[in-house]
Amino acid sequence: MPLLLEEDAKRPLPQMYRVRQHFHRDCLADVEGTVRAEFAKDEIRSRVKPGMKVALGVGSRGIRNLSRIVKTVVEELKKLGADPFIMGAMGSHGGGTVQGQLEVLHTYGITEEAMGIPVVASNDVVLLGQTSRGIQVYFDKTCLEQADLIIPINRVKLHTDFVDNIQSGMCKMLVIGLGHHRGCTAIHQADFSYFGDTLKEATNLILSKAKVGFGIAIMENAYDQTLLVEAVPAERMLERESELIEVCKKNMPLLMIPDIDVLVVERIGKDISGNGFDPNILGKSLLLNQFVLPVPKINRMVLLDLSEATHGNAVGIGIFDITTRKVFQQLDMEAMYANDIALGCLDDCKIPLVAENEEEAVRVAIKVLRGNDPQYLKIVKIRDTLHMEEIQVSEDLLDVVDADPRLELLGKA
Repeated sequence: MPLLLEEDAKRPLPQMYRVRQHFHRDCLADVEGTVRAEFAKDEIRSRVKPGMKVALGVGSRGIRNLSRIVKTVVEELKKLGADPFIMGAMGSHGGGTVQGQLEVLHTYGITEEAMGIPVVASNDVVLLGQTSRGIQVYFDKTCLEQADLIIPINRVKLHTDFVDNIQSGMCKMLVIGLGHHRGCTAIHQADFSYFGDTLKEATNLILSKAKVGFGIAIMENAYDQTLLVEAVPAERMLERESELIEVCKKNMPLLMIPDIDVLVVERIGKDISGNGFDPNILGKSLLLNQFVLPVPKINRMVLLDLSEATHGNAVGIGIFDITTRKVFQQLDMEAMYANDIALGCLDDCKIPLVAENEEEAVRVAIKVLRGNDPQYLKIVKIRDTLHMEEIQVSEDLLDVVDADPRLELLGKA
């Protein structure tokens, strides 16, 4: 039985146009040189002693130049006489398994062959204590027992599920990444209304019990280019992350079309955002109840595909109204469910209506618009929330493009 009436299936879809969104373009010209300069600082190099066994926490997805940054950190540590190793630090990602975490690291180019040092993963953790609200805090056993120094390497960015003065970054990697599956599950017992406070308390607990020397903070601009790499001493980690979050807000991409009937998203994935897409850009979330950036009003959302690097983990699919059979056939339920059970948000992995292909999905989205004139359609298409420079808009949005100096019409799609 067809999903649509004949007139809905045959009505011409609007012409789409390519539009460029303009953002700030500041970025690092020399990523490796920046890392070396950070290690030249006395307050950083003085913390590394010859013979020290140093654990590097690595594991967040989608970080531009991650393998280059990690490789340079390894080289600088070796120059100082240290003996580094890489510890997978990604909470419940990789299906929450050791092998899954190693596979994720390998997709980043983080291998023993490429880095020249051991790359390991573990789910063995130690209970360090609990927060004032009774949330248990776990930490990697290998790092506690075998490392003389621990260095988390992570991107600082807005979180997809809560708002506070620290969000995603080095502290989150210590608490959730190096807490592995058990620690990730435990910390997400905290309600997102006070999750920031929990994260800060847990960070202080870890810093008091683990040998964290400093962290490597990474930041990207709106074009997914490396904007900043900075070594941050452990005692200033919370304070500096709070400052960097403010810098991050000024360098985030936006969707500059304020009112959208149907948003078509080409792909989501864990390499794009922990939530598959960034709610801070689209203004759509099952958990966030406030947004710190300007976000559009969107009526219906269509998902066309998953990124290759997400390996079938379609966390975030639950926010969409319609998807395609192509997406459905790629789903790795086990990886997706492990992630969402750990987060305590099952709605994130609910599967929307499955259409046969992109055209049918868009037509269904148009059909279920309420109070909308089908002759006047505001449709926008984006690749994903990491790549927002070029978007597509329907003909009825050209007046919006023309009125905004940040938008440039490129031609028909």
